Amino acid sequence: MSTMQAMLIDRYGKQPLRQAEVPVPDIGAQEVLVEIHAASVNPIDFKIRDGKVKLLLQFEMPLILGNDFAGVVRAVGSEVRRFKVGDAVYGRPRKSHIGTFAEWMAVHEDDIAPKPTNLSFEQAASLPLVGLTAYQAFHDLMHLQAGQKVLIHAGAGGVGTFAIQLAKSMGVFVATTASEAGAALVQSLGADQVINYRHENFAQKLHDYDAVLDTLGGETLLQSFAVLKPGGMVVSVSGIPDARFARENQLGSLKTLLLRLASAKITRQARRHQAEYRFLFMQPSGTQLRQISALVEAGKIVPVIDRTFALADAQQALDYMESGRAKGKVVIKVR
Repeated sequence: MSTMQAMLIDRYGKQPLRQAEVPVPDIGAQEVLVEIHAASVNPIDFKIRDGKVKLLLQFEMPLILGNDFAGVVRAVGSEVRRFKVGDAVYGRPRKSHIGTFAEWMAVHEDDIAPKPTNLSFEQAASLPLVGLTAYQAFHDLMHLQAGQKVLIHAGAGGVGTFAIQLAKSMGVFVATTASEAGAALVQSLGADQVINYRHENFAQKLHDYDAVLDTLGGETLLQSFAVLKPGGMVVSVSGIPDARFARENQLGSLKTLLLRLASAKITRQARRHQAEYRFLFMQPSGTQLRQISALVEAGKIVPVIDRTFALADAQQALDYMESGRAKGKVVIKVR
């Protein structure tokens, strides 16, 4: 077992993924070697491929894509204490060590958690990135409390389907935007109010919200401030990072200046509405995944999977994800 199949890119741009035989990675002292059973597709995958996050992340080529997974531990590093060979796990590897569209992966033990016992590998693989995104938005940034109100954009999408369920488990009132095709799904997940974005303007219909989770960016993000009460917060995973984000992540004075200029329109809009803007660049966390597992095992969160593809068909999975038609998650079954 010295080589494995993987789906990778050789340079930035919209060229198709290449299937290749590459060496099985070595593990460090604090890493485990995971036999990957399933991975999921996320918008960050095609953003990385297209070179859109080069300002924030530097990768060496060739690069195996893929940002979350579920599988079985087959070897452990000398300092690993929380996992043993044979453990079923899931996780979101740190950004410098992505590469889940492959048969094997080396991953730091801090970035994984035991797989929820009531889920298949495909179901578990669909959760880490979207789950941590919603968890960190609601707990770490918004500090949402029971009885508050949140607007979740694109409720039928990967982040949206998880975020609606998480917010409801916290006792929060949820409004979401969806098409006719997605309305029944988001209502079944617990959404209290559904705005048909094709026929209704959310910014005119919603008022006095505590927070907005934006997954779309652009004009939708700019309009989101209008639904907030003073002191409210928009957290975006698709907007432009601002100067505050650059400082917190120590990106240096040049990038801080560039991001301040690029995000100026968002900053003005936030100020106008006496609101706060936060760009979320989700961090891996095995600890938070354990919290998510507890909610899943209690039946409070159920994975929503639209379609499953084979590893060799990862390009089709990426195309389908990029089309924007997926309801819930797109999963790659590796074995």
